[in-house]
Amino acid sequence: MLNILKKLWDFAGEERKNVNASIGMGFLYAVFHMFQVGAIYYVVLALTEHEQGYSAAWTALLLLVISIAGKTVTNYFSQLQQTHAGYFMVANKRVAIGNKLKTVPMGYFNSSNLGEITGVVTTVLEELENTGPVVLVNMLGGLMNALVFLELVLIFDWRVGLLAVAGTILYLLITSSMERKSAKIAPKRQASEARMVSAVLEQIQGMSVIKSFNLTGKGDKKVRDALEENRRYNFAMERLFTSYTMAQGFVLQAFGVLIMLAAVYFYLHGTMSLANTLMSIIISFLVFSQIESAGSGMAMLRLVGSSIDHANQTDVIPQMDEGGSAIHPESHDIMLENVHFSYGNKEILRGITVHLPDKTTTAIVGPSGSGKTTMCNLIARFWDVNQGSIRIDGKDVREYTLESLMDQISMVFQNVYLFADTIENNIKFGKPDATHEEVVAAARQACCDTFIEALPDGYQTVIGEGGASLSGGEKQRISIARAMIKDAPIVILDEATANIDPENEDRLQKAIEALTRDKTIIMIAHRLKTVRNADQILAIDKGELVQKGRHEELIKQKGLYADFVTGRQEAIGWKLQK
Repeated sequence: MLNILKKLWDFAGEERKNVNASIGMGFLYAVFHMFQVGAIYYVVLALTEHEQGYSAAWTALLLLVISIAGKTVTNYFSQLQQTHAGYFMVANKRVAIGNKLKTVPMGYFNSSNLGEITGVVTTVLEELENTGPVVLVNMLGGLMNALVFLELVLIFDWRVGLLAVAGTILYLLITSSMERKSAKIAPKRQASEARMVSAVLEQIQGMSVIKSFNLTGKGDKKVRDALEENRRYNFAMERLFTSYTMAQGFVLQAFGVLIMLAAVYFYLHGTMSLANTLMSIIISFLVFSQIESAGSGMAMLRLVGSSIDHANQTDVIPQMDEGGSAIHPESHDIMLENVHFSYGNKEILRGITVHLPDKTTTAIVGPSGSGKTTMCNLIARFWDVNQGSIRIDGKDVREYTLESLMDQISMVFQNVYLFADTIENNIKFGKPDATHEEVVAAARQACCDTFIEALPDGYQTVIGEGGASLSGGEKQRISIARAMIKDAPIVILDEATANIDPENEDRLQKAIEALTRDKTIIMIAHRLKTVRNADQILAIDKGELVQKGRHEELIKQKGLYADFVTGRQEAIGWKLQK
């Protein structure tokens, strides 16, 4: 238990002061609760000793007023600090996870289940937010209250006090046994929660595939299995808690009865006053109610510990080296030297060596899976090379901080992702401090101003997650506007015109020309008109550079590029035969 308390204490971080304050308020709450017991004692004493007058009544009333006011104020501040600690310690962890994910290699997301991370930042941390500080404060506060009540019982009569102590010890032994048993189930339950979120997320993301293959109600086995697993572990946890809770309740009630019987027995034998007898009976209920509160906190502590362990798994996510410098290169020539890269055991690039001069355009062609996109991603340091080096202005990209490196690069992907936000904010993602006028200018350059202005709320239109409410061409034009507004000196275009409709293609080509003027350009393309004017063309096949040169040179050679051009021309001239 102490180990779990330390985990929770460490996890609280900057919120420890609020946890401490809440525990302190809990102690003061117990003290003010004693005033209530004192008020009862004055009344009982007055009744048993047939005291005349209103002195006892006024004293009892004063103590009750102090007790109620003190308990109200201390409980208010205790709850406030609990809530603050729970919310912010989890919020800080979510921010830390988000910041860390910015520096992990993209390969991590390929090899790991994104739903697992989603489960941690939602379900797991939500449980911690709601239960972490509450469990800690309730348990420690309940123990302090119980100790105070035990002390009072011992003051009234040590024999009755020993019975209360014995009941407390037996109760805590049962609780300790439950805590040890739950240690086997709690981690499995937490893992099943994350797997359930992962399965549901995957099901939602793949719903179009499920519907297109008419697998509605059939293609959800993974989700059903995850739900069943989670139900099984939750049921096992509740079944464990139920049996122990019944045992705990029986012990407290049995010892409560024993204390009452003992008090009456001592009174009948003349060894206890009537006032102390009545107070022993009253306090027997109060002391065990506080112990029960502490015990329920101890029972939940194992779940809290498992949640913390699960959340802290994100701490060991591999990070790229952040020891670089904030470099601002004067030139933006790029040099790849003997670059090798693999996804796991699958080798993608094999010894690529090529120079991309500053302010020139390099087109990359090759069959699917040849390593074109991987090569661009390595330049942007989405991954680190396994062997060799990539240098910008003579400095290895690993010498740059990721922030200073990405300041130099704008990327337009074939598969565009837009955030569930306004269109304006999606464009401003490339330059957060951009004015509305700059956003409109970028949209006009990217040929997306017309369809944006036709929307009901124009640039303030909120689009769905991933840009679900827009067509592929519309999303790609917004992505290009985002790159234009960033205005970085290196531009990487991965099939930037793949989803553009024919009527806008010429306008967009002019926009891309404006975007890429006086910049170092790397473009992946399958359209002949896109690549033929490049300063150099790289033909990549099976991870190797097989040809390099201008269009006029390569078209005269037998090889991959000539085959590429021939294939494009045949595709353009293709038509159905009647």
